[in-house]
Amino acid sequence: MHHHRILFDKYHPGYFGKVGMWYFHKLRNKWFYPTVNIDKIWSLVPPEVKEQSEKSNGSALVIDVAQFGYFKVLGKGVLPPSQPVVVKAKLVSKIAEKKIKEAGGAVILIA
Repeated sequence: MHHHRILFDKYHPGYFGKVGMWYFHKLRNKWFYPTVNIDKIWSLVPPEVKEQSEKSNGSALVIDVAQFGYFKVLGKGVLPPSQPVVVKAKLVSKIAEKKIKEAGGAVILIA
């Protein structure tokens, strides 16, 4: 009867029920971090806050990406060098951190 099971597993996977090891209390979204790229960070900021930050010369704008539902910042795109930005996020890629610092900003990691 073993050849019957082999063929069934080959052509009808999952027919014979549970196989493999048990994983108790499996949380499927345990390592899920919604991401945002550097070029989209400025689109998160409301226009009124942008205007206030442009008027106050020398002070950096603090953008907490967790407030907008993102937890990881990736390095695609560029930041405008005219306005320094402080980015608060749970995870920041090394490329994103380098680009933010080149634009005169800083990165703050939150828990």
